[in-house]
Formats: sequence, C-alpha cells, structure tokens
Amino acid sequence: MRIFQQTPQFKNPKDVFYGWWLVGITVFTLTSVITPIFQGLGFFFVALEREFLWSRLILSIPFSLSRIEGALLGPLEGYLIDRLGSRRMIIIGFILLGIGFILFSFTTGIITYYGSFMIIFAGSGLGGWMPLVAAINHWFNRHRALAMAIGMLGMNLGALLAPLFGQAIDSFGWRTIAFSLGIIVLLLAFPIGFSVRNHPEEYGLLPDGDKPSENIAPDGQSSPTEIEDAHEFTVRQALKTVAFWAISAAHGFSAISAVTMSVHIIPALTDRGMSSPEAGTVVLAIGVFGGFFQLLGGFIGDRVPKPPVIAIFIVIQALGMVTLASLNTGYAPYLFALLYGGGMGGRVPLLTAIRGDYFGRNNFATILGISQVPMNLAMMFAPLLAGWAFDTQGSYTIPFLALAALNLLGAALIFLARTPPKKPA
Repeated sequence: MRIFQQTPQFKNPKDVFYGWWLVGITVFTLTSVITPIFQGLGFFFVALEREFLWSRLILSIPFSLSRIEGALLGPLEGYLIDRLGSRRMIIIGFILLGIGFILFSFTTGIITYYGSFMIIFAGSGLGGWMPLVAAINHWFNRHRALAMAIGMLGMNLGALLAPLFGQAIDSFGWRTIAFSLGIIVLLLAFPIGFSVRNHPEEYGLLPDGDKPSENIAPDGQSSPTEIEDAHEFTVRQALKTVAFWAISAAHGFSAISAVTMSVHIIPALTDRGMSSPEAGTVVLAIGVFGGFFQLLGGFIGDRVPKPPVIAIFIVIQALGMVTLASLNTGYAPYLFALLYGGGMGGRVPLLTAIRGDYFGRNNFATILGISQVPMNLAMMFAPLLAGWAFDTQGSYTIPFLALAALNLLGAALIFLARTPPKKPA
C-alpha cells in the first residue's frame, strides 16, 4: 500500500511540483511589486514633502483613503479571485498599478497625488499579494505555512533594494523613478499573469503534489487532502465562527503598525539625522531579519498549533515599536529592525495560512477579503493620526507606543481563535 512521500526527490527541474514553481513566481512578483508600493512609499513621502512643502497629515491622507478603498474592495477582490482565478486578477491589477505609477509621476498638486495613489492601491490589491497567496493556498495543504512563508520572502527581498531605491530617487528624481516603475509593471503584467496556474485539479494533480492514487493513509483512512476538502467552509459558515473574528482582529491590530510604518518610518529615521540611503539600510535590515523569522515561522507553523506562535511573534513586533519610540541611541534603529522585522516576518504567513487551515481552499480569497473590512477600517486612521501627532508635537513617540499597545491587544485576541468544528453548521 502506497503512503505519502513527504520529501520526494526530483531528478530534474521539470519534475518539480508546480506548487514550488508558483512559490518562486510569488517571490519574484512580490519583490518587484512590494518595493515601490510599501518599502518605497516613505522615499516618495520625503520627496513630495520637500518639493510641495505639504504637511505630513496631508501626505498621509491617501494611505488612509486606501484603507477605505481596501475595506470596500476587499470582499469584491476576494470574490473575483475565487471566481475568475488568480491569473486574470494579476493581469488586471498589474495594468492598473502600472497606469497609477505613470499618472503619479505627473503629479502637480494634491488632487492628482490622491487620485494616482488610489489607482496604485487598487491595482496592488487586485493583482498583488492576495491572488498570489490564494493560488498558493490552492496548491498546498500540509506544507501551506512554509510555502506561504517562502513566497512572502519577496516582501523581504524588496526591502533589500530599499537603499538603492532611496539612492535612485536622490540621483534621478522621484518622477523619473515613478514613471519607470509604471512601465516595468506594465511589461511584467502578462508574463507573470500567464505563469500562474489557479488550481492543481485543473492539471490532474492534488495539493502538495499528491496523486489521486496516493490518497490512502497507512491505516487505510482518508488522507489529509481528502479530510481538508471534506470540510470546506462557505463564507457564511466562516463568519459564524469565533475564529474568523479573532483572527481578523489579531491581524488588524498587528497590521496597523505595518501600514503606519510603511508611511512614516523613513521620515522618522531622517528626522534622527539619517540620510535617505542610511534610512534605507534600516529598511533593508527589517527585510533581512523579517525573512529569517518568516521562514522560521513557516517551518514551525506546519508542525505546531499556530495561535501561540502568532502571539509570540506579535509581542516581538510590539517590542520593536517600543524600542524605536523610547531609545535615541545610534543602535536603536537597528535593534528596532531586528525586533519589528522579526515579529512581523514571523506573524504574516501564519496569520494567512491559518485561514486556509481553518476554512479550506474553495472560498479562501473571499474569506480573506471580508476579513480585511474590519482590518482596513482599523488601519484607516493610523497613518493620519501619526502624521497629526508629529505635526502637533514634533515627535512620533506617542503614536509608536500606541501602536505597540495595539499589537499586544492583537496577541491576546489570537488565543480566541480555536479550530472551528470539523462539520460547519
């Protein structure tokens, strides 16, 4: 009787399970997208402040508006991904993203700045992280957390480019860089989109590379793949569980700091006397530490219950925020990078994978999109309040400490996320 091969040996690349190729595509795509959208936003923030002399409150408004946009479009994005497939949504999203950056390069005032960033955020939502992790969720069951952790390394690799990104803006100007990014994204839309396959079943395969004939466990019972497929949750069923709301709250409270820092970390560091390239090295360090802990979290998450591990990583992230808020020594930014990057890197793939573990594959993107509604509403005011606090107090100390407190609240709430009943009502 055949049993599962947990670590099959491959003789040549064509024998590699496509799911791992998809993970590689995700790494490349997130690297090319995440740098300009998230790691690079702070550099654009500083450049716009210098050119237009706008306050940081005004500069922060598009990022809060993007949370409203995300709350409104999140469920629709998830629904479209589940119904149309990740491939189509990546192409559509990348086209919008490229157009948004090109329009942003021609910014002449607040209206064009706000409008172009709304297109950028819409494109990134439709064609970026969500459709890629949804595809990975379809291709993996037993190795889901590790596969997502490796795929999300693209976010960390994007951070490695941050110092070069800051240097490029200083050397060539933010308009040239924004326009170039738009062209690059448009050129990548179709090659990346057509390289993504939506479901293993469309190719006669099962998650993790299992063949139908292999779906017999040693004791003759149903295999893990069959067990998971037998307990798919509908959206309505997922919404009735405590786990859905606990995961959404924990994710939202811990993600507030990530959204706020993507906007304010570069200004906060340059306020300390760092140059843009020097501030970029801190972002680089966040990416390096985050990547290591991300792989660690993915490895552990496939072997032990996820909620306690998630809580530990969120607490580590909170300690990073406290460090940046309370220490003014020369090493403080790098200690912050270690703690904040490590905590965020470890929690992100686990908070994503746990939804697939609990609710299955068929409605994963829709469930994830709906969970982003309260998450985005919670994140809507954070960048604005941080900018307002700086404008009125000349310091980020209070907002950073408040973010740390919200992280701790999220760490406590994740313990409410117990595995839902195997047979949803």
